[in-house]
Amino acid sequence: MIHEENLTEQLLQKSIVPKLAENLSVIRRIAEDSSDLLVNEFVLSGLSAALLCCEGMLSTSTITELILRPITQIALPNPTAAKIFDYIEKRQLYSTDHADAKTYADLFRFLNSGFAVLVLEGATRALVFGIQGYDKRSVSEPSGEDNILGAKDGFVETVRVNMSLVRRRMKSPQLKLKLFCKGSKSQTDLCLCYMADRVPQKWIQEIQARLDRMELESILSSGYIQPFLENRRGCIVDTVGTTERPDVFCAKLLEGRVGLLIEGTPFALVIPKLFCESFQTMDDYCYRPVYTTLIRWLKYAGFLAAILLPALYLAIALHHPELLNRTLLLILAQAEENAPISLTAEAIGVLLIYEVIREAGLRLLKAIGGAVSIVAGLIIGDAAVASGLISTPMLTVTAIAVIAGFIVPDLAQAVTLLRFGFLFAGGFCGLFGIVLFGTAVLFNLCAGESFGFPIMAPLSPLYSKGMRDTLVRINFRRMQSGDFTVEEYHE
Repeated sequence: MIHEENLTEQLLQKSIVPKLAENLSVIRRIAEDSSDLLVNEFVLSGLSAALLCCEGMLSTSTITELILRPITQIALPNPTAAKIFDYIEKRQLYSTDHADAKTYADLFRFLNSGFAVLVLEGATRALVFGIQGYDKRSVSEPSGEDNILGAKDGFVETVRVNMSLVRRRMKSPQLKLKLFCKGSKSQTDLCLCYMADRVPQKWIQEIQARLDRMELESILSSGYIQPFLENRRGCIVDTVGTTERPDVFCAKLLEGRVGLLIEGTPFALVIPKLFCESFQTMDDYCYRPVYTTLIRWLKYAGFLAAILLPALYLAIALHHPELLNRTLLLILAQAEENAPISLTAEAIGVLLIYEVIREAGLRLLKAIGGAVSIVAGLIIGDAAVASGLISTPMLTVTAIAVIAGFIVPDLAQAVTLLRFGFLFAGGFCGLFGIVLFGTAVLFNLCAGESFGFPIMAPLSPLYSKGMRDTLVRINFRRMQSGDFTVEEYHE
């Protein structure tokens, strides 16, 4: 098996030869008689030729009308392969997307991408025509980034469709879309997007160099590439953002970011991602500034409540009961009087049960997922409190923290980890442990960077111009006073 794989790799690196029969023999050997390889042999102006295509990857009617019918009508005096190819390239236009392949590796990459490939007797290259017609999901509303007043279209799994969605919104020639291929087996198309007048060229070269160093066999989702674009020094939050909204993607490009579209996934990568962006949505720029500012402050408060509330409750109940007034202390003591387990174990158990329920609701079918939530929330929760296994205050505090975490979905993973981290710190060391762990988290966030850009900007380091759209949101009359890019954080 290993010998066959090595032989196939050697054949792929070979150049196309002038003999059609030998070319077809090598192609069939590489494909190993794959059922989706279609070889149509015919005579082109007196020379033997073959039109290759991959079944299901192109439109049958299109290849017949645009390629087969007109190409078989070519009749040149004293034909040679060079004359025929020159005539096709300069006198005919079968497809607006055309190129040539000089090696078998190039030939198969185009073939498996939905191109029709013309191989001719006496030619040391093959002509390829882009007539893709494979099934794809239509453009629809994003499922994970809902909005009220923003656009309703989202990225799909086809990279060229996503490129068109971006170009429709950004018609400037400064927008550069660079398409290339990665993955030794999957040959996945990637598209690097950036505004040439707002992104330093050395930054593009650094990103391209990191992508070139990838040695992946396949790229099936954005998660395969994201680790190669992040720093090796771990950060609690992601330093490379994801979005399935073209309008958000274009807004980031205007700020001097670099975007990456990936074939096969509707999620695009944005480099770098700042921490404050997790609290921003497209609807923020459709509402009045005062209301948007209020919503943002609610999100900041919700984030803090999501990670700190269970830990604070545990720390005060176990180590600092003097901070509670008499009424609250009596309520807490009465609720925990008959609890069979310790308060720390109770808090950890409740949070773990929630994570189990959340994961079950996500992975099951939608119809069953709703039933799981009802059973978990109404039956299990009520029965646990009634039986005395879980105290009512603990369940209430946990529920508030969980709901508060929903307000910032971009930070769901970080919120879950931080919630457990603060819970252990507060349970074992009280408020001192919470402060100590919080200091370590702040150090980690402030030290985090992506390609030299601090992810906590414009808060750390403080940049007054960037604060116009962070803690508050000023109106567009004032925001249009000057362009702003993340490159300014270096200054």
